[in-house]
Amino acid sequence: MRVFVTGATGFVGTAVVRELLAAGHEVTGLARSDAAARALETAGVRVHRGALEDADGLRRAAAASEGVIHTAFVHDFDRYVDNCRLDGLAVAALGDGLAGSGHPLVVTSGTAVLAPGRVSTEDDRADAQAPPPRATSERAAFAQVARDVRAMVVRLAPSVHGEGDHGFVPALIAIARRHSASAHVGDGTNRWPAVHRLDAAVLYRLALEGGAAGACYHGIAEEGIAFRDIAGAIAAGAGLPHVAVATADATAHFGWIAAFAARDTPASSARTRADLGWTPRHAGLLEDLGSAGYFD
Repeated sequence: MRVFVTGATGFVGTAVVRELLAAGHEVTGLARSDAAARALETAGVRVHRGALEDADGLRRAAAASEGVIHTAFVHDFDRYVDNCRLDGLAVAALGDGLAGSGHPLVVTSGTAVLAPGRVSTEDDRADAQAPPPRATSERAAFAQVARDVRAMVVRLAPSVHGEGDHGFVPALIAIARRHSASAHVGDGTNRWPAVHRLDAAVLYRLALEGGAAGACYHGIAEEGIAFRDIAGAIAAGAGLPHVAVATADATAHFGWIAAFAARDTPASSARTRADLGWTPRHAGLLEDLGSAGYFD
């Protein structure tokens, strides 16, 4: 299959590209810089120069493909709402290119869009009252189904971990070092799901090859790890004290990540595993914290 991948040089996207190539697919990757283009060429990937802001370019690339995996997102949390809107427009442009084809469009979201405090499933839809507007991407994806696009959503865990991670966990490590202590909020029993990026890459391929239009799939290997255990592992790895901070003090300690650090968002992937035959095989988050270079 000819597959167009956005975010093809990112932490998740590079793993997705390798998984697709190993399975015999032909891959074209979106590159907005010369360095990204060179990295794709070195990996044996065709290059489409452009950016998420280039809707016409996204339409053309999608139209030239037999399937699209959208992993790109602008991770600037100072402009988070604007970037979520941009992502929705990018998904719509990719859908324009695939309209009428029946070809797959796999769009990335996260389990944090779901209502907290219980184990979420693939049947749940985004909490309209939740502050993170990441669900914009989901709504844009589902809108493509009526246009004869086999559009679906892969919701990733808050922690997609592995060597080279530059997401939430490295941010927590940096915060711990800055404050000379690794913290959890309150009693720290709030839960974070997790998945290794290589397992997530397999899920994207399986969704591309056999996922159903309108479906949500959960990239969840571990349903919910108590945040205090994550903070404890960071404390041990960084050689720092492990402390609790009050909810009222969370923003002062964690900054922009405070809401995520206190959020209880366990999630199941039982339906995903049954429907796609997905079986996570790689290290769990706490094990990975001790072996994937997080404290180098």
